[in-house]
Amino acid sequence: MAGANDAFEKRAKRDRVARLVRVANLLKQHPEGIRAAEIGIRLGISKRTAYRDLTALEGELQMPTWSEDGRWGMLESSFLPPLKLTTSEAMAVFLATRLMVRYADKYDPDLASAFEKLAEGLPGPLTEHVTRSLDVLQRAAKAPQFVDHVHALTRAWAERRVVEIAYAPARYEGREPHGRKATVRPYLIEPSTQTHALYLIGFDEYRGGLRTFKIERIRSVTISPRTFEPPEAGSVEGLMRSAWDIIADQPSTIVAVRFSPAVARRVAETVWHPSQVLETMADGAVLWRATVSGTIEVRLWILSWGDDATVLEPEALRNDIEATHRRALAAYRPARADDPAPVDSRAPADSPARADSPARADVPAP
Repeated sequence: MAGANDAFEKRAKRDRVARLVRVANLLKQHPEGIRAAEIGIRLGISKRTAYRDLTALEGELQMPTWSEDGRWGMLESSFLPPLKLTTSEAMAVFLATRLMVRYADKYDPDLASAFEKLAEGLPGPLTEHVTRSLDVLQRAAKAPQFVDHVHALTRAWAERRVVEIAYAPARYEGREPHGRKATVRPYLIEPSTQTHALYLIGFDEYRGGLRTFKIERIRSVTISPRTFEPPEAGSVEGLMRSAWDIIADQPSTIVAVRFSPAVARRVAETVWHPSQVLETMADGAVLWRATVSGTIEVRLWILSWGDDATVLEPEALRNDIEATHRRALAAYRPARADDPAPVDSRAPADSPARADSPARADVPAP
């Protein structure tokens, strides 16, 4: 019985999202406005339900609607021009959004709406995939404040408007976090595959440099009337190429790791970083080198290979990884008299939360 109820609830949510998309499309088709009763007739719903859907468009989906003399409409800026995709192009977009669904830990109504639109006109098998992806997405936790902040930051980014944020950084290296306010020029909104989170990357006016802010830690967002000139074309994207995942404002560091013959083939068949260089050794091992922005994030990747990965440089990272393995060993067996004491030199457990870190001069304020 519970399974049947869950299936019914999923269908109901999916039907509601699809209906809201149809209401939005009706408003788009009637720039002069349309009455709620007419919407009800067009969609086969009651006038009361039409009113609820119109309210939901603005309250839940942040679509700017207007109402005058009983007619409802939507500002033209709410929609982008329609896309006409081939099946192959639609598959490419679907795979990208599918990856987002796999890493999303919160329900995103915009992503759900995008999937509904993508499903229109697709071949049967692709439509079935979209439906299953929506089922997965709808099981994610609801986070209305997070969604509101993403909407506000997206608008500010699109309009090149400065934002005022209240930020609560994470605890780092034993230091208690202190909340602060920041005035930021939003340059990018980037997802992280390591932390399943979204990050705002922008120029912090008070600190005079590029900063990374985890959106989940932003407590409030205010869009100011001030606009800003974007940085030099390609400069931020070029800087992001040095990041292992999301942190791009740390000093460039050469990292060299020896991977054992047991995993050498798996390491060699993937491009882990744009700067990587591989060298096959006489014993079948692989020497992997790359230049990355700091070692906070690449450290977690190296640890994921266990004893098949040995850091050769930099020395500080090698010592850190060694100390981490010693602590892990101590946790799995009783201490012995001849064991050296483990040293706690770990990097932060929550890697990009080192967000709000020192700036780089590569992307100066315009």
